[in-house]
Amino acid sequence: MPARLDDLDRKILAELQHDADRSLDEIARRVGSSKTPVWNRIRRMKAQGVIGRQTVIVDPEALGLEACFFVLIRTSEHEAEWQRKFLEVLKRRPEVLEAHRLAGDIDYILKVRVRNARAYDTFYQALISEVRIYNVTALLSMEEIKATTVLPV
Repeated sequence: MPARLDDLDRKILAELQHDADRSLDEIARRVGSSKTPVWNRIRRMKAQGVIGRQTVIVDPEALGLEACFFVLIRTSEHEAEWQRKFLEVLKRRPEVLEAHRLAGDIDYILKVRVRNARAYDTFYQALISEVRIYNVTALLSMEEIKATTVLPV
């Protein structure tokens, strides 16, 4: 069940999503409130699970991770044990930024960030050596047009 949020909660969330490093005073000023009510609302939203962990967004290219692949996976295995092992393998691979189970012809899609095509091949070879996969299609992103962690509140 979604949390009940009012307009002030949504304004606070928008500010935090754009820059969680801002001070409480700055957030309060921007949303038209004072520091204590803003702090109380942030604590409440954390307790409700609306706000999860706070982290830092790092530029992958600054780290030399210039290649982004979307990996489409089809499997003929749908048993619980195969899924458990597959998910375990994905969780151990730092190259996998996102993994989604899909409806339709493709079973899973992965977002994989690596240095180059050779590094992707190393990832691919490791993946297929650990878990049986029926078909893998890798799509290289030529240009990132939009990427955001900001949800519409």
